[in-house]
Amino acid sequence: MSSRGNFSGRIGFILTAAGSAVGLGNIWKFPYLAGQNGGAVFLFIYLFCVFVLCYPVMVGEISIGRHAGLDAYGSYNKLGGKKWGYLGLFGIMIGIFILSFYNVVAGWAFGYFLHISFGDLLNETDFSSFFGLFVNDIFDLTSAKGLANSNFIFSMVFMAMTAFIVAKGIQKGIEAANKIMMPTLYIILICIIVYSLTLPNAMSGVRYYLIPDLEELKIQTLFEGLKQAFFSLSLGMGTLMTYGSYLKKSENITSSVATISLADTSVAFLAGLMVFPLIHFLQFKLQITEVAQAGPPLIFIVLPQIFHEMGPLLGRIVGGLFFLLVCFAALTSTISLLEVPVAYLVDQKKMDRKKVSWGTALLIFVIGLPVMASQGMIPALNNLPFYKGQDYLVFVADMCDIGLTVGGCLMCIFITTRWKIENMHSELENGNPNYRTSFLKKYLNFTIQYVCPVLLGILSILIIYDKFVGI
Repeated sequence: MSSRGNFSGRIGFILTAAGSAVGLGNIWKFPYLAGQNGGAVFLFIYLFCVFVLCYPVMVGEISIGRHAGLDAYGSYNKLGGKKWGYLGLFGIMIGIFILSFYNVVAGWAFGYFLHISFGDLLNETDFSSFFGLFVNDIFDLTSAKGLANSNFIFSMVFMAMTAFIVAKGIQKGIEAANKIMMPTLYIILICIIVYSLTLPNAMSGVRYYLIPDLEELKIQTLFEGLKQAFFSLSLGMGTLMTYGSYLKKSENITSSVATISLADTSVAFLAGLMVFPLIHFLQFKLQITEVAQAGPPLIFIVLPQIFHEMGPLLGRIVGGLFFLLVCFAALTSTISLLEVPVAYLVDQKKMDRKKVSWGTALLIFVIGLPVMASQGMIPALNNLPFYKGQDYLVFVADMCDIGLTVGGCLMCIFITTRWKIENMHSELENGNPNYRTSFLKKYLNFTIQYVCPVLLGILSILIIYDKFVGI
């Protein structure tokens, strides 16, 4: 393990694993899903899914990685044989495709940070048109202005930052970066929340977010809550298995996972507490409704409009801080996504970490170019006839959602039928001598063998049916 590197200790592991979980899913996706699915009702379903259903899967994934001391493919191959190794490769491929579209959206956030902080974005009058033109502008290398407005450049810079950190290794790169970014992320988040709560009509947003309306409880809300919890925690693709392989035997996995889950959900919770007062402020200011249900364009269309209404100085400060927050959240996740294939190549192919980090990052960036082009540049990618007219970015994201739930389901089956759950219990005793006699052992024993594989199997089928047929 020492030749591969390892985390310096519990704090480093928790911050890094939490950084992997905290990302665009928390800051970008969670608020708009909550807005579309009843606010507080969605929040409570999400929290239930994280701690009751996703917690066991996370414990299982990390325990596999630490026991094997290898990347996702190496862990499955070592503990289950070559056929199970393909499940590790499947997870690695899912991670690559997630990063290919994730980096594009992260590039948008980076571009917006620059445009709001140092540009003239807040002088716009039609933020919807600006966003449409912005995502369609992939590259214009003919002038300095073109370079400054190029999504190609924004995404390339973001991927370069990711590769630079991963290339420096576990402690000096990934852990060190997360030790800076995670605390900073919380500070920015809390500062914006404090300010947003002082705005007119802010308490209306707080009530919508925290007081449940049971009439909003629907099957779709349950479906979206479980899917978002699983995606948010980066489960099913080998990220946490890879990070687990760098974890010392003396560390307590079960308590660490509880802390990671709490950190992830706290960021999602705080993101909602930040966004909904801002949204209700805009509704009050412009006398409009249904802003909370704006969907995916929420942070790129609605929030810039809110920052515009704050005035030129406050709007620039709050808006700049917000998109810096999004960039930090995205970067902590892109680092973990890149580490999965890099760890595979370092472990299995004995390749140099620095070279493979930059080479893999470049390859994934190229894989993401069709995602970039699907936002208007290439019409054929903007309207896929075999996928209900959706664009290529949505298609890739949805296929990855399916891959994550399938991967999580098969991982539970692997623990139960191949590795044997008793071996997982033995691994969890390391760092937790009281584990055998605890209620937690019985809970994990039951959920990993019966509850999680069944629910994740059903969820996989429902997602497939929803995306290709429609529920």
